[in-house]
Amino acid sequence: MGRVFVAVGLGALLFLALKVGNMASASSGDTYAIQAKFDNIGGLKVRGAVKSAGVVVGRVSEIRFDPEAYVAVVTINLDARYKFPRDTFATINTSGLLGEQYIGFEIGGDTAMLKAGDTIKKTQSAVVLEKLISQFMFNKAAEDGGKK
Repeated sequence: MGRVFVAVGLGALLFLALKVGNMASASSGDTYAIQAKFDNIGGLKVRGAVKSAGVVVGRVSEIRFDPEAYVAVVTINLDARYKFPRDTFATINTSGLLGEQYIGFEIGGDTAMLKAGDTIKKTQSAVVLEKLISQFMFNKAAEDGGKK
């Protein structure tokens, strides 16, 4: 009897592990791919969420470096149910203070919609906490040095 409970428990753990590991959206599977270019993607990872109004509307499918423009090119698979204007603004945000990074969409007003293969023109790179701290410290040191 004890072995049955152990087997059921292991099966439940395996099921949960597979569910948590599968980060794909719960959509029917129909997606379309677009791209966005960023100067700095911070800690963004493949399979990272793409959100609009807090709702997951897609996933990051590929991240590569463009050696000619020296930027990161992020390929995004969006759920086919959702259409976004061509002037949508893509930003890299962080969940909480030190959480996972995701791409957030701020909707524009264009009547033409993004379609498969398009590139988002307006992007904002990730804010790197270490850079902000060093800039603050450098500015503070410069202010203190100027007072003496």
